[in-house]
Amino acid sequence: MRFAMIIISAALLASPAAAQTGGTDIPTTTISLGTATPGGGFPLYGNAFAEVMNAADPHLTIAPRNTKGSNENIPLLEKGELDLALVAGEPAYEAFAGIGRAKVALKILTAIYSNPGMFVVRADSPYTTIRDLVGQPVAFGAKGSGLPILARYVLDGLGLKQDEDFKAVYLDRAGDGPAMVEDGRVAALWGAGIGWPGFAAVASSASGARFIAPVADEIARIRAKHAFLKPLTVPAGSYPKQTEPIASLGSWSFILTREDLPDEVAYRLAKTLHGNEATFCKKLAQGCETTAANTVAAAPKVELIHPGVMKYFREIGVVK
Repeated sequence: MRFAMIIISAALLASPAAAQTGGTDIPTTTISLGTATPGGGFPLYGNAFAEVMNAADPHLTIAPRNTKGSNENIPLLEKGELDLALVAGEPAYEAFAGIGRAKVALKILTAIYSNPGMFVVRADSPYTTIRDLVGQPVAFGAKGSGLPILARYVLDGLGLKQDEDFKAVYLDRAGDGPAMVEDGRVAALWGAGIGWPGFAAVASSASGARFIAPVADEIARIRAKHAFLKPLTVPAGSYPKQTEPIASLGSWSFILTREDLPDEVAYRLAKTLHGNEATFCKKLAQGCETTAANTVAAAPKVELIHPGVMKYFREIGVVK
């Protein structure tokens, strides 16, 4: 892998010069990108990211790959079987901090979008609070994804246990959740983010949707125990018939890189991405949050951002 990437790095460095001199024999660089199971937010984002990046740089090919999600993506990056991968905030936090495992040496390419967590129920459901859902079947997301981990932290802050106080359901495919809410197999579906496909599907269904998020005093209790979770808001209109903003909390998801991704490759990726922020925003609502400034603000430590990315950030004045 290291040898292959040395060749790729040389190609990346040579490409601009060759293009300027009219060269035609320019190799295309392929970068693998791990996403998650079909029907979830990561494949939606990853595919849009790849389309924007590939269109912006014809000599760069981002190749998305469905995986089981964050908990598989991290070890795949560590083994060098992926170049880049989408990882939710909570698994990233645990991996960087060495919680339940050794600390990772992976790096941040970019923060992608914020993840305010909440439940969705049918509009005609009798459930209106998190406590109402205790004892009920709840789909907490796909196995291996970051969503169940976010839910675990949120519920723990309220003194609740995900697998004991609820009839927890873990999905093989993220896209299976909305139908389970619609037909009553589960009382609620847990999810996160703005424009998350699962929420959009329930909100667009015949029965409609209602969202359940922690209220103000619950947010305070959760943050008192898990301060890394930040207050976040889902703006009005993020989902069909959602007329009011929803206050919740959560974290930022990231694109992480394998440890030995060369600096020049990371620099090229960052320059291409952030040079096309407006295009990405038009392509996908979640892409509007993928900015250089948000990456600096969202990173647990600035040292965790890839050195090649930091070089570009210094050039554009985002960091000194």
